[in-house]
Amino acid sequence: MAENTNRSVFGLSGITGMLIATLLLLSILAGLTVWAIAVQKANATNYYTIENSLDLQMTSTANAAHRKNVK
Repeated sequence: MAENTNRSVFGLSGITGMLIATLLLLSILAGLTVWAIAVQKANATNYYTIENSLDLQMTSTANAAHRKNVK
C-alpha cells in the first residue's frame, strides 16, 4: 500500500478550510442578525388596534372586521 505523503496542515481540509468555514458561518449569522433587526425596526410601529372591543366574541370569524391597521 502506498503511503499518503500529501499531508498539508494549511490545505482546504486543514486549518485554512476550518477558518473559511468558520468565517462563512459567522458572516451568515451576522447578515441574518442585521436583517432581523432591520425587519423588527420597520415593524415596531406597525401595530394593530381593536375598534369596538366590546363587540368581539370568543369564537367568531367576524372578529377580523374589528381590526384596524394603524400606520
